[in-house]
Amino acid sequence: MRTSERCRARLNDRKASAAAFVRCISLVFPMALAASAAIAEPLRADHPLVGSWKITASSGCTEIYVVRPDGTATVTSAEEVAESEVAISDQPSEKGFYKWVEKTVKDNGKKDCTGETTAVGHVATNYVLLHPSKNMFAMCEREDMSTCVGPFRRLQ
Repeated sequence: MRTSERCRARLNDRKASAAAFVRCISLVFPMALAASAAIAEPLRADHPLVGSWKITASSGCTEIYVVRPDGTATVTSAEEVAESEVAISDQPSEKGFYKWVEKTVKDNGKKDCTGETTAVGHVATNYVLLHPSKNMFAMCEREDMSTCVGPFRRLQ
């Protein structure tokens, strides 16, 4: 049983004291705060993934990612426009992938290229393999090319 469920059970007990309430709040509040914590990490201005990137699906639907040095991004996918906080590794791993963690902090509630909507608070971790030209990349579920989509092309 999670801490919040134990607290809820105690608080629903008619004999619960003010002290029990305070103990529960002191346990739950830090967890809620940590869960909502920002993940945005500033990127160096010359980070190779800072900029605007576009991918076009076989259906013709496009997504545009605008990655800013302050650790935020705007993603436009079909009708959806989402604002995100991003943490992208400064250097690629030994396998050549940048780790990209993205948390959606605002969304217009419209459907993306897959026909889905993205929930505010959603966190996704992907791995990016940058082309040597630094003008294209593939986005992958793991550090494994068989899990990638792309290419994302840099917009000038």
